[in-house]
This record gives sequence, structure tokens and C-alpha cells, in this order.
Amino acid sequence: MANVTDLQSKYSKLAQEYSKLRAQNQVLKKAVLDEQTSSNSLKDELKQKEQSLRKVEQEMDSLSFRNQQLTKRVELLQEELLLSESKSKRSRNKGDSPPQVNLQAQSVFDEDLQKKIQENERLHIQFYEADEQFRRQEAQLRSRLDQLEKESEQHQAVVDALTSKYTDAIEKLQSDKARLEVKAQTLEREAKDCRVRTEECQQQLRKYQTEVSSQLKHSSSVIQEKVPFNDTQLSDYNSLNVPLHNRRHQLKARDVAAQALGFVQNLVSALLNFHSYTEQRVHIYPLDSSIEAISPVNQKFSQYLHENASYLRPLEEDLLQLHQSITEDAITVLETLAKLQDFSRSFSAYSSFLQKILPYQLKSLEEECDASLCTAALTARNHQLQNDMKKLTAVFHKLKSYVALLAVPSVRSDAMCQSSATAVFTQMSASLHGLHDVSTELSKHYSQKVSLEQDLPTATQKFRTTNECLLSSLASLTNSCGKMATFFSNNLDFFASCPGYGPRGGVVNPLQADSMIENKRRAATYMSAIRKVRPESVAYREALANRHILTSSTESREGLMQQVVQSQEKISRLEQEKEHWLLEAQLGQVRLQKESQRIAQLEAQIAAGAPEEQHSAADGSDAARADSPEPVQDSSLVGILTITSCSESAADQESREHLIKTHYMSRVSDLTSQLQMCDSKAVHFHAECRAVAKRLAIAEKSRETMTEELKLANQNITRLQDELSTTKRSYEDQLSMMSDHLCSMNDTLSKQRDEIDTLKLASKTATHTHTHTHTAQA
Repeated sequence: MANVTDLQSKYSKLAQEYSKLRAQNQVLKKAVLDEQTSSNSLKDELKQKEQSLRKVEQEMDSLSFRNQQLTKRVELLQEELLLSESKSKRSRNKGDSPPQVNLQAQSVFDEDLQKKIQENERLHIQFYEADEQFRRQEAQLRSRLDQLEKESEQHQAVVDALTSKYTDAIEKLQSDKARLEVKAQTLEREAKDCRVRTEECQQQLRKYQTEVSSQLKHSSSVIQEKVPFNDTQLSDYNSLNVPLHNRRHQLKARDVAAQALGFVQNLVSALLNFHSYTEQRVHIYPLDSSIEAISPVNQKFSQYLHENASYLRPLEEDLLQLHQSITEDAITVLETLAKLQDFSRSFSAYSSFLQKILPYQLKSLEEECDASLCTAALTARNHQLQNDMKKLTAVFHKLKSYVALLAVPSVRSDAMCQSSATAVFTQMSASLHGLHDVSTELSKHYSQKVSLEQDLPTATQKFRTTNECLLSSLASLTNSCGKMATFFSNNLDFFASCPGYGPRGGVVNPLQADSMIENKRRAATYMSAIRKVRPESVAYREALANRHILTSSTESREGLMQQVVQSQEKISRLEQEKEHWLLEAQLGQVRLQKESQRIAQLEAQIAAGAPEEQHSAADGSDAARADSPEPVQDSSLVGILTITSCSESAADQESREHLIKTHYMSRVSDLTSQLQMCDSKAVHFHAECRAVAKRLAIAEKSRETMTEELKLANQNITRLQDELSTTKRSYEDQLSMMSDHLCSMNDTLSKQRDEIDTLKLASKTATHTHTHTHTAQA
């Protein structure tokens, strides 16, 4: 629940940050709109400036036209001046002297004209420079305005994209949160139900254990008092006695063998994949067999790897046969496990196969180190892999020795004592943990090597795919070894404990195990035969008359026995389906709520009709009791002997002894059947407890999975918050940059306005000056 509250608080913080971002987004939109309005106003001002520029250009054209007229006028005046000078020279030559006043006026006029010409040129130059500068600034401002518009559009697109992205992410996270909360509540309810069922089963188990123990004490006391013989005096025949049968140990042994079979199957599958993908890699790297021939070492290595299935499949098959040989009626000890010898030979063959391919594998890794593209890091990883393969082969060789030692007692019963077997099992558990450590190191070093080989320029897609398959097979191998080591450690006490088998006064001889099992079956058949109550003898004629009835009864009994066997098989199958329907019942509880009202009405109707039925049943029972005769009971320490009124006529001693014998025999058979029934019930409840424990373990695993998913969700939320803060900072930086750009643009526009105003004033003054000059000249 703490994780859920933390998740809710984080989601609320994320919602607050999202609302802040939405507010900032509105501010950004408003700023963009303001920028667009300002750009529109700038465009309008630019249009006005263009209009004023056109007016200035028109005035400039008019001024240039007037200037041309003035130039022509000056040229005419100069020509007139030259004519007048030539006339004056002629007049001088004729002896006429011009008056002095005209000469002075002409000189003054020339000086004024020269000044006007220079001032006109200067004004032309200034106007041209101002026009060029205005055009350059106008082009710069236009380009700047286009750039700012593009940036504004880009920023708006980014803002819209990020808004939609984070909106989708938040909606997805909210849906994930709701789904996880529902799943967590469902798992909590299931865990509570499992705990309640476990407690109920434990209470029932304790109850039945007390009942069985009390009945066992009573039966053992009766047997000790009534069975005065002992068959363990001759030690030579003790090895042929029927051993004590531990049914619980047999069930445990079969269950452990089934689990070991599953783990070995996973291990064999992982090793098959590892050898197959290694063979495929040898054909690809360092030389591709489709392009050029690989080295002889790799060819031989590939040939040996291709034979891996012929060594690994027998392991699985032999262990399957070993599991099938462990039945409920058999005796499972090391001395009777003949199939373990076959498994030991298959394991020894696979260990020899690993030792055979080890030199070729080391040479293949050396060839990879000698390749031209092999770096120093790859060489180091190859050396680590060489050491790992040596360790792996050594661990399998050690396991081969321990399995061979465990298989020896099935050939020679005196080859290993109980303490030696315990030591072998302990060392085997340590070796399995060592196998898990070696496979973990091998997977880690191979992963590092693959990450370095991904960057090679010659790495093809097929090579990368093969490396990924190798990594997955190594991960499966590591997982299988870890599960096997954990399983062996958890069941080490069971392996090392004495199962309680063996005849009284000796040990089990593997050569006499078959005879011992046959004696056990004969003893069971004999006990079942003596427990049958012998029927009273009848006359021959009466037997012949009832032959047909007996034949039909036998046939019906056989049919009933078949029905009982079929019913037992159906019960076992239904018990297996029970767990499935328990889960379905939890889903049906939701539908049950809709039918509650209708069920309540039906229960009320049934309750109303029940008293009448009870009354009728009570009347029938009273009538039956009135018709039946009263029995007479004889109590004793062993039990109660019931004698009806008709038996009072049998007063002779022989009939009384026969009745007592029949009574005691039926009492012993009843006690035996009750003991077997209690034993079966205890086993049944033990199986149910184990199933509940398995479901509890599955629930714990699912809870751990949900915890991991919740951690991943928290990490995703943290990552999204970091991205959100980063985006927020980037937006703030962009806003500050846009504000600076706007300030700089405003400054530039104000400068442009000032320059335009000064140019307008200068053009106006120049126009007025030219007008006055023209007027004065006119």
C-alpha cells in the first residue's frame, strides 16, 4: 500500500507539473500571438515606409529633372557668356572698353553658380548613400523578420508536439496505474483466501493426525497383546523378509524425481541450443563458410558439435525411465535404482564429449584472437572464455564422478554406507552451485564479448542474430543451473536421510530386491485373504438352487468393481481439475452477486417447505423403530457385540465361540479399513496443503513481478519528470532568447524610424533649398 500511496503522490506531482506546463504553454501562445501582431504592425509600417520611399523617389525624380533643366540653363548661360566674352574681345580689339561694373557682376554670378553646382553634387551623393543604406537595412530587417517567423512557427510546432506527447504519456501512465491497482487488490484478495485455506487445511491435518495416532496406538497395543510370535530370530532369512513400506517417502521420492526430470529437461534444452548456436557461429566467424573455407580446427570442432544431440538426449530419456520406475508400491533406495546406472553411463558419455571438444574450442578462440580485427579487449574476453570453458568441463567431470558413486550401490549393496552417501550428496550439491557460478561467469563474459563484436565493421546481421541466440541459450543455461542447485539444496535432507526401508535385521540387497518385492505382494495378498469372512456352509441342493443367483451376483460385483475403479480414476482427474475450478470460482463470485436476490428467495421457499418434510421423515423413522426388535449389546474392552432376540435361542457353547470369533474378526477388519481411510485422507490433505503452498509460492512470485513492474513504472515516472524539467528549462531559455530578440528588434526598428525621420527632414530641407534656388535663379 505504501508503494500505491507513493505512486499516487508522484502522479499528483506530475499532474501539477502538467498544469504548470499548460499555463506556460498559454503564455507562450500569447507571446507568439503578440509577436505575430507586432510582425503585422511592422509589415504595415514597412508598407508605409515603402510608400514614403516612393514619394521620396518621385521627389528625387522631380529634383533630378529640375537639376537637368538647371544644367541646361547653366550650359546656355555659359555659351552666352562665351559669346559675350568673344564680343567683348572683339569690341576691345575695336578699341571699345567694357564697363567695369559688368565684369564684377559676371564674376559674382559665376561664383554663385559654382557654389550651387558643388552643393547639388554633395546633396546627390548624400541622397544616394542614404538610399543605399536604407535599402540594405530594409533587406536585413526583412530577412530577420522571415527568420523570426520561421523560428516562431518551429517553436509552436515543437510546443504542440510535446504537449500531445506528454498528454498521451500521462494518460497511459494513469491507465497503467489503475490496472496495477486493480491487479494488486486482486492479488491481495487471493493471498488472503490462500492463507485462510492453508489454516483450515492445517487444522484438519492436525485433527486427522491425532485421530490416526490414537487409532495406531490402539491397534499396536492389540497386535502386541494378540500376536505372540516373532520371526526375526534367524538372521540368515531376514534379507528375504518383506520390508516396512513408507508410502509417504515413496510419494516424496516420486515428486522429487518429477521435479528433477523437469530441471534436467530444461538443462538439456539449454545445452542443445548452446552447442547448436556455437556450431552456427563457427561457420560465420572469423571466416564465413559461404565465402571461403574455414580452418581445419573449426571444421573438426563443428563436426563434433553436430553430434551433441546423441549425447544429451539419452540423459533425458534415462532420467525419464528412472522416474517411471519409481512407483507408489515400489521400494526406492539407492540399492534398488537399477535405472540410475544407465543415467550414470549417459552422463559419463556427455562429460567425455565435453572433454573431447574442449581443445578444439580453445583453438577456435585462439584463431579469433589471431584475426586482424580482434582488439585487445576482445582478446582479453576470449582468454576469459577459455578459462570459463575449462571450469565448466571440470565441474561436469566432477558431477560425473558423484553420479557414478551414487549408481554403485545398485550393483553392490555393501559398496556404500549411509554416511558415505550423505557426503556424496553434499559434495554433489556444492558442485551444482559451482556449475551455476561458472555458467553465470560464462554468460557475463560472453555478453561483454558480443557487445564488443557488434561494433566490428565485418559484423553481418546473421552474425548478430547468432550472438543474440547464444546469449539467450546461456541465460537459459544459467537459469536452469540455478534452479537445479536450489532444488538440490532444498531436498538435501531428503536425499541424505534414511528412508526407513530394509528388512528387520539386515539391509536391502539389490540382487534380492525383486524377490523381496514379490514377497511383499504375496504378503499383501495373504493378509487380504485372511481378512475375508468365511461364509457359513449351506446344503448342496440349496447351493445348486442358488447357483444362478450367485453367478449374477458375481457378475454384478465385477461390474461394481469396475465402476469403483472408474470412479477412482475420475476422482483423481477431478482433483487435478479442482485447482483450476477454484480459480474459476473466484471469477464466478462477481457473477454470484447479481444472483443473490434470487437465491435468497429460493432459500426462503426451501426453509418454508423444510418443516413439513422433517415431520414426515420423523413419523417414518418412529414407525420403523416400532417394527424392529430391540437388540441386546454385550460390551467389552475390545468393542461391543450386538445380539438380537433371535440369537437367544442359540445357547450352545460352539455357536457362542463362533459368534465371538466372527465379531473380533469383523472388528479388526473395520479398524484396518478405518486406519487405511484415515491414512488416505491424511495423504489427500497433505497433497492439498502442498497445492496450496505451490499456489502461495506462485502468488509470491507474481507479487514480486508486480513489485518489479511498479519499480519500472516509478523509474519511468522519474525519467519523465526529468525530461519534463529539461523541456521546461529549454522552453524558459527559448523564451528568454525570444525576449532578447524582440528587444533587439525593437531597438533596431526605433533606430530605423529615427534614420527615416532624419532622411525625411533632410529631403524636405533639400527640396526647399532647391525650390528657393530655382526661384532665385528664375
